[in-house]
Amino acid sequence: MLWLLLVLPCLGASVPRTPDPGSGRELVDIVGGCDVMARRYPWQVSLRFYSMKSGLWEHFCGGSLVHPQWVLTAAHCVEPEELEVCAFRVQVGQLKLYDHDQLTKVAQIIRHPQYNDSLSAAGGADVALLELEAPVMLSEHVYPVSLPPASLRVRSGKICWVTGWGDIVDRTPLPPPFKLQEVAVPIVGNEECNQQYKSYFNDSDSEEIIKEDMLCAGREDRDSCQGDSGGPLVCRWNCSWVQVGVVSWGILCGHRDFPGVYARVTSYMSWIREYVPRFPGS
Repeated sequence: MLWLLLVLPCLGASVPRTPDPGSGRELVDIVGGCDVMARRYPWQVSLRFYSMKSGLWEHFCGGSLVHPQWVLTAAHCVEPEELEVCAFRVQVGQLKLYDHDQLTKVAQIIRHPQYNDSLSAAGGADVALLELEAPVMLSEHVYPVSLPPASLRVRSGKICWVTGWGDIVDRTPLPPPFKLQEVAVPIVGNEECNQQYKSYFNDSDSEEIIKEDMLCAGREDRDSCQGDSGGPLVCRWNCSWVQVGVVSWGILCGHRDFPGVYARVTSYMSWIREYVPRFPGS
């Protein structure tokens, strides 16, 4: 997969930005969405890295607040592994990017041990945790999302919601004032999704492209896209919003035959609980 790279000040290293749209298994942003109302998704976070060109901490991925001191995101957002925590900042409680930034430093990055840098998101285990240097102050604009029980099964056809500041269509960035976007997407069963992706890659062998730890969602003109990676897919369950997916990868954006692919959060609940304490208020 091809990347555009920007130099970071603390390493003289680089972090991935938007992949080449012609590179096949693209990383994914919000297509067919609309502006988010205040307080609707108080767990949404923006991951930032420093651009020497602009002199700003720029948005490059999404994430979700799952505890006052922990953020869940995609592992491919924080590769390569050699990058240090000083390369990243987190912004919480923001609907418009760069609107009165108050960035939080990252104390620790924990990538899932089964994530494979060479396979990237399509290899699975595309989840990572960021421990913040200090807990963020909670309010009606900043609040953790609920995590699902490992036993939760999301049925095909259920309507869930994905949010982010990514591209609104292929190669078309979200325009100023960069308002957070939301879109409703139907869950697509893994078997159906796998067959659709196999047809694209002319892959007739037994290996599954859509693995058990992945979840598909979306339809024509309703999808995540470049820049939404790491962000949350949430569903209503027992009268609460529950995060079931992490934006991971896909083919094009909003294509009728290729739903977006997400890391399935239920597959990683035991791993998440090794680090993230339960937060009773979420």
